[in-house]
Amino acid sequence: MSARARLILAVAALLALAGTVLATIAASSQDEAAEPAAVVEGSGSPFEGAVRPDGLPGDFSLRNQDGDLVRTADLRGKVIVITPTYTRCEESCPIAVQQVRGALDDLSDADRGRVRAFALSVDPENDTPDSAQEFLLSRRVRGYLDYLLGTRRELQPVWRQYGFAPQTETREHNSHIVVVDGEGDQRVGFPLQYVTPETLRHDIELVLRRPAGAR
Repeated sequence: MSARARLILAVAALLALAGTVLATIAASSQDEAAEPAAVVEGSGSPFEGAVRPDGLPGDFSLRNQDGDLVRTADLRGKVIVITPTYTRCEESCPIAVQQVRGALDDLSDADRGRVRAFALSVDPENDTPDSAQEFLLSRRVRGYLDYLLGTRRELQPVWRQYGFAPQTETREHNSHIVVVDGEGDQRVGFPLQYVTPETLRHDIELVLRRPAGAR
């Protein structure tokens, strides 16, 4: 056999082998597509928001926009929704209170009666009863939220308890919405960019229905 003939046979054999390998790979890929590998999932949280650390934030007493004293200790059995706010805010705060209003609107009447919502001042030097009332009226959330006011000394312990940062001339406050259960325990929190009325309503309803002390 000539050298040329041997070369042709060798090339043909290599092509046949390559075809067999490709056919085997294709068959294997089809089998894997037909029977996808099982996915192992973790237990996961039932909440849409982020679960807050264990522990009581501590009770506080503050005046609202009408001068009425609000004591969280008097609200045992109710779910509290609280978001840091300042009255001069034009961006994040109006969005946050509208998310709260939307969630409350979606609750049943019975559930709505078991929820209190608050805007918590993070700018005590500029938040006044008059500006708080104007904020609630202009944002159409009067009757949905009370605006909690105080001096910096009165508000600082509350900011620390809930992990809120105050508004300053050089730093924007952190925008969160926190849900507190009927025992006064922080349960779930939403950074503003991750909350919707639907997800907030879901978590409020879940907190309302979970047994006392359950995480």
